[in-house]
Amino acid sequence: MSAPKTICALDIGGTNAKVRCAHWDDKRAAPSGPNYTPEQLAADLPRLLAGEKVDAITIGLPTPIRNGRPLQDPVNLGPGWRDFDYRAAFGVPVKILNDAAMQAIGSHRAAKLTNEKMLFLGLGTGLGTCMIAGRIVLPMELAHLPFKKGRSFEDYVGIRGRERNGTRKWRGHVAETVRILRAAVLPDVVVLGGGNSKALKEIPEGCVLGANSNAFLGGYAVWEPEWAGSATEL
Repeated sequence: MSAPKTICALDIGGTNAKVRCAHWDDKRAAPSGPNYTPEQLAADLPRLLAGEKVDAITIGLPTPIRNGRPLQDPVNLGPGWRDFDYRAAFGVPVKILNDAAMQAIGSHRAAKLTNEKMLFLGLGTGLGTCMIAGRIVLPMELAHLPFKKGRSFEDYVGIRGRERNGTRKWRGHVAETVRILRAAVLPDVVVLGGGNSKALKEIPEGCVLGANSNAFLGGYAVWEPEWAGSATEL
């Protein structure tokens, strides 16, 4: 089956819900936050689209996804994401991915990788993690593994760790996190994405910088035949 003609990709973060279609010059956004619900997203989208019709929607959510549905509500958003009827609310086919997986797919495409094994680390509100081997997408929850002093990787390299310890120490923790995870999963390349990746002064060995805009590339890609198996249509 060919890809839908007009695809809208939504990257839902803890601060903003960002929206972009492939033919747009830039993204549009609405504030999100800890009380943001899928009902609010459904209410915001028509305004963000400004009356434009789309054929399909991809949503990147900061929570584990299985069989196309959230396993739990995102920690940094409001309730209701797990059981929401997305197809009914938006009136078009919908695919939902973990937000790190969506950006990882876009980063893989942007880097023009083929059979290389790529580890994506999203340095944002938390720590998003995903591995891609060939065209096999493997979302991970490495962020919650123990790192130091009873705290997780996410506690040190997410935004709370940067605010608590300062940017200089945060950079060191990012480098150490990369070293440990590279040794554990043996990727050919590590892509560092997420908004906080811009604060890195030096790029750790074996890494390249991604771009937040790659999340939208991933949202479009999952409707194409070569990536269709990476997300389930609702």
